[in-house]
Amino acid sequence: MSSLPYTRRTFFSLAAAVAAATQSRAVSASDKVDVAIVGLGGRGRDHIGFYSQIPDANIAAVCDVNQPAVERAQAQVEKLTGRKPKGYADMRQIFDDKSIEAVSMAVPNHWHALATIWACQAGKDVYMEKPACHNVFEGQQMIAAARKYGRMVQIGSQSRSVEHKIKAIQLLHDGVIGKVYLAKGLCFKRRPSIGHKADGPTPLGLDWDKFLGPAPMRPYNELRFAYNWHWFWDTGNGDIGNQGVHEMDIARWGLGVGLPKSVASTGGKFYVPADDDQETPNTQMATFSYGDAEIMFEVRGGLTGPEGSLQIRGGNTVADLFYGSDGWMAIDSQGFQVFKGPKQQKVMDEAASKVPDTVPHMANFLAAVKSRHVSELNADVEVGVASADLCHLANASYRVGRALKFDDAARKFVGDEEANKLLTRNYRKPYVVPEKV
Repeated sequence: MSSLPYTRRTFFSLAAAVAAATQSRAVSASDKVDVAIVGLGGRGRDHIGFYSQIPDANIAAVCDVNQPAVERAQAQVEKLTGRKPKGYADMRQIFDDKSIEAVSMAVPNHWHALATIWACQAGKDVYMEKPACHNVFEGQQMIAAARKYGRMVQIGSQSRSVEHKIKAIQLLHDGVIGKVYLAKGLCFKRRPSIGHKADGPTPLGLDWDKFLGPAPMRPYNELRFAYNWHWFWDTGNGDIGNQGVHEMDIARWGLGVGLPKSVASTGGKFYVPADDDQETPNTQMATFSYGDAEIMFEVRGGLTGPEGSLQIRGGNTVADLFYGSDGWMAIDSQGFQVFKGPKQQKVMDEAASKVPDTVPHMANFLAAVKSRHVSELNADVEVGVASADLCHLANASYRVGRALKFDDAARKFVGDEEANKLLTRNYRKPYVVPEKV
């Protein structure tokens, strides 16, 4: 699955979305899209803040398995918009609400597929946070549901709506550094030890069964809740599938490729105490071979330094480097630079605009909700699934401890049943991602 092509229409659609998101114009209630926010942790509260800036959005409902989070979100929406939204404890209540047109979901990774499928079946359009899916099987079911029910499903890969990144990728495709043979994604994000905590009683107001959903039932543990769910295989995908999927998406986009012929990934949990409860690696290297080009990816959670022309920003470097026959390019949130020739002369240095990245991405989603044209989505589910799948293939190689060959047509590893088991999971009833959507 290759990335959608960048065109002049794409650029001007983005410009229009940014303008619509940032200008102060009157929009009648009938013109607004009634949106429900599902998942009200830190990122869900960000969703509230972003949609409150978009004239086309009406935040009509909020939902979370944690009742205190629902109450805080209702107060936040009322403060920002002057209207108190409906509050729900079960996303299925949102899907049953005929007044809701679209759902914007910031739920843990293991919920992404089932929540999207349920929403599509209920006739809702979906904005789903990255990574698109928790495993390879789930991504295919999400695509199938979006297509069968004719829904707009946008993945939160907001780089696809960032002007300087769009321009940089178009330059790569136009040959600014010649034939691109290597993309290197960097996820250097400081991740201290999460430590160890014993299991304990479930906090009042939290429905732990619904939080776990498709994952195995386990006793409540504070480290498996809130943000740290990212570091457990039941619910997360490590930092390669958390922060890293953004840079993976840009790497794949720049090369113009889908899934690889083979993958090899190594790493481990380094520099933390032996009793640290994290399951996913805090240091990871992955290489994806495409025959005539490759992607290299590095997760580095410890103390680090700059790489190439990139500087440490807030203690982190999250970026992409592209290498071609005539030079190389560096892209991050601050802009991009192009270096050419044997003397590595800097020929371009473009700074990012001041427009926040997520607001135009959500505005693009709402514009497609109104137009009903999937082609207008900057990060349609098929695009997001392909980038997430690279993270899943790398994690599978890491977990089985060997390089793997991949058959894209069959969506399976070649001759490795142990690895193939990691392409899906055993689902806990009734939270089962269906074989037929």
